[in-house]
Amino acid sequence: MEQQNYFKDIVGQDVAKKKLTFFIKNYEASSILPTLMFVAPKGCGKTTVAKAVGRCLKNSEGKTKKFLEINCSTVKSLKQFFNQIIIPHVNGQEVTVLLDEASELPKDVTMALLTILNPNPENFTQFSYEDYVVDFDFRRISFMMATTEAQSIFHALMDRCERVDLEEYSYDDLAEIINRVTNRAKFSEGVLEQIAPVLRGNARAAQKMSNHINSFMASTKGGKFGVKEWDTLKDMLGTLPLGLSRIELQVLRILGEKKQCSLTYLAAKTGLTKSCLQRDFEMYLQKENLMEIDRGGRQLTAKGQEYLKVLDEQEVAAPAAPAAPAAPAAPVKTKKPTTITLPAPAPVKDVAPLLPEDLFEMRRNAGRN
Repeated sequence: MEQQNYFKDIVGQDVAKKKLTFFIKNYEASSILPTLMFVAPKGCGKTTVAKAVGRCLKNSEGKTKKFLEINCSTVKSLKQFFNQIIIPHVNGQEVTVLLDEASELPKDVTMALLTILNPNPENFTQFSYEDYVVDFDFRRISFMMATTEAQSIFHALMDRCERVDLEEYSYDDLAEIINRVTNRAKFSEGVLEQIAPVLRGNARAAQKMSNHINSFMASTKGGKFGVKEWDTLKDMLGTLPLGLSRIELQVLRILGEKKQCSLTYLAAKTGLTKSCLQRDFEMYLQKENLMEIDRGGRQLTAKGQEYLKVLDEQEVAAPAAPAAPAAPAAPVKTKKPTTITLPAPAPVKDVAPLLPEDLFEMRRNAGRN
């Protein structure tokens, strides 16, 4: 069976699909799937590919095995892992278990998995926990994991897994994803090639952009999505070239004002922590060769300087939207003010007038002349 029959809905990832096809064919012959570890940057389809593999795994009745997806950040202890997941949903059943965000597994769960997933000729292990003895028959139970932080996975656990690396998507792959997911528009020639570069190689971003296009076409009641429509949508979403965020653009402008600067200077100017800047913003700017870091500090590359120059030229060339004429103000009917006459105050009689000498004594005591 060809790989496209297993992964007909998955765009790109040809190398990973060939490897997974090999494992699935072996499963069909032996009912055994090695523990898979999907590693990829965020948004590159780790969970999607894992679910596609899960749909190919059949139980003893020829039906797709039950698929159990666990977000490991919600697992806090080995007790919770067994009492809420393994014993009620895995023990004695034919099931595929996906441990997503596996780098978030607690240490005691990781240590238990070292025993559970330890390869052996019988493909069978037992694990004792409190009053339970749980059988893990890997002809009935299959494990998969997914992570963005491969370096955080305990090395012994990684050794027990078959690692499957997913690549970032090419512009052609991203254009194909948008074309497949968007159901409300027909794209003009060349417009997908303009959309793909702003998606940062991210399949999830392509799906979100497809949703934006569907909503835009529904609101405008249009049927064809061309360059003009993309310019309008791009302006409404505030999308920058190469998909840069506003903070990344701010970092570039700071570097444009100062030839070289330190990370501390950038943190002070942006109000963000150093670790946040390094992890969430500088990584992509360096990937796109817009900035570089050397012993002298951080600085723009020639490509970064050209990026700011082109962006400034586009902002200057963009015609300002004409202001809509103000609607004539409706005449305001004013009412005649009401006059209220207050009664004159009654005269106050001084029942205890001050004597002149008393007044003199008071003013002297107050230090007045």
